[in-house]
Amino acid sequence: MASEKKRRAATSASYSITMRLHTNVDPAVVGRVATGIASAGGIVTALDVAESRHDRLVVDVTCSATDSEHADEIVEVVQGLEGVTVHKVSDRTFLLHIGGKIEVHSKVPLRTRDDLSMAYTPGVGRVSLALAEHPEDVPRLTIKGNSVAVVTDGSAVLGLGNIGPGAALPVMEGKAALFKRFAGIDAWPICLDTQDTDRIVDVVEAIAPGFGGINLEDIAAPRCFEIERRLRERLDIPVFHDDQHGTAIVVLAALTNALRCVGKDLDAARIVVAGAGAAGTAIVTLLLAAGAEDVVVWDRVGCLSADDDSLPPAMAELAGRTNPRRVTGDLRAGLGGADVFIGVSGPGVLEAEWIQDMAEKSIVFALANPDPEIDPADAGQYAAVVASGRSDYPNQINNVLAFPGVFRGLLDARASDVTIEMLLRAAEAIAHVVTDDELNASYIIPSVFDEKVPKAVAAAIRGVEE
Repeated sequence: MASEKKRRAATSASYSITMRLHTNVDPAVVGRVATGIASAGGIVTALDVAESRHDRLVVDVTCSATDSEHADEIVEVVQGLEGVTVHKVSDRTFLLHIGGKIEVHSKVPLRTRDDLSMAYTPGVGRVSLALAEHPEDVPRLTIKGNSVAVVTDGSAVLGLGNIGPGAALPVMEGKAALFKRFAGIDAWPICLDTQDTDRIVDVVEAIAPGFGGINLEDIAAPRCFEIERRLRERLDIPVFHDDQHGTAIVVLAALTNALRCVGKDLDAARIVVAGAGAAGTAIVTLLLAAGAEDVVVWDRVGCLSADDDSLPPAMAELAGRTNPRRVTGDLRAGLGGADVFIGVSGPGVLEAEWIQDMAEKSIVFALANPDPEIDPADAGQYAAVVASGRSDYPNQINNVLAFPGVFRGLLDARASDVTIEMLLRAAEAIAHVVTDDELNASYIIPSVFDEKVPKAVAAAIRGVEE
C-alpha cells in the first residue's frame, strides 16, 4: 500500500536529477531510455545527445521523481538497460545550492577616488555624525529602511525538525531570496547557534539596530511564542514569526474564498484544526478574530477541551479559547459534522474515508510540509475544496503570498509593531486578488507569482498605519 501511494504522488522538480549516460550507437537507445524512465514512474523533462562518436553516444537526460528513493530507482532501471551505462548522476536541487543562493551587490559605483571618498571615508563620517544627532533618519540614510533579519535557531525547520542552525541556512537563504524577488527587500539569514530563549532574545535585540524588521523562522513551539512576545516588548521595529502569522494569513485568505465557493459563512462553520503548535495556534487566533465561533483543535493527545486539566500550559490556553461543544476523542470524532479541516500537523493523519463524516461540501486544507496529512488527490474524492502546501496541485497555500507584502508595508509605514488588524487586512487583501469571475474550487488563492499580491498586501498594511 505504501508503495502504491508513493507512485500516485506527483513528481517534482525538487527531486530532479540529470544523468550522463554512455550508450552504444544504436539509434533506438534514446527511446529505450525514455521508455525505461517512464516505466519507473519518472517524467523526462530534457534529453540531449551531448556527444556523438563512432563507438558511443553521450546522452544527458533530466527527469523528475517523487522523492530521493524514487530517483534512485529510476537510476537503477536506466543502468539495467542494454547498451547503457550511467556515468554520472547530478541532483539539480543540490547543484542550485552550490555556493549559496544569495549575494551582496553595491548600489553605488566604486570606480574612482571620489566614489570612495563619498561612499566610505572621509565622506561617510559626515553621514554618521548627522545620524548620531538625528537617529530618526537612520532608516532613510541606511539599509535599515529596507532590511529584514531572518532569524532561526534551527529547531523546527520545515517538516525536518530540530536539525540545527547550519542545516537551516539553505532555508533562510531561500527566504531572503523570496523577500528580494517579491518585495524588493534586502533580507539577511541569521542562524543562531543556541536554542536558549534568553540568549536568542538578547542576541536579536543586540543586532536589531541594523534592521527595519525581524522575521523569526523555524523556531519550535512553545519557545517561539515567548521569544516573539519578549522581542516585541523590547524592540521598536516589527517582529513577525512567519510560521505563525504568515501561515495564518494565507490560511484565512484561502478559507475566505473556499467558503465563498461552497456558500457557507465563517461564523457558522465548524472548523477542525489539526496541530497545536506555532502554526495551529496562530491560525486559531486569527480565525477567532475574523469571526469563527466553532473551532476544535486536535493534537496527539486528542481533541483539546477546557475540561481536560492534564494538558500542558500552551495547549490548555488554546483549549480555553476553542471547542465550545466540548468535543473529545480522536481526530475522526472531531471531524463529525465539520465543515472545514485545516491540517498543520504531520503526514498521513487524515484518512480519506473520514471526510465522509464531515458536512456536505466539506473543505480540506492538508498543509503539513513536505508530506501532507492526506494526499490531495485522495481528499478530492470526498471534499468539495482541497488545498495543500504543494506546488504540484491546485490551491497551494504558501507563506510567500503573505510575508513579502507584509514587510513591504511595515517598512514603508515605518511601523513599530504587527497587529491583529494588520493580519486580518492582509488576509482580506490576498483573498480579494481572486475575482468573482476567477473563483472556483480549483482556484481559491492567487498564484505566488501574481504581482498584484504583494502590492495589495503592502497597501493593506500601510492602510492600518495611516
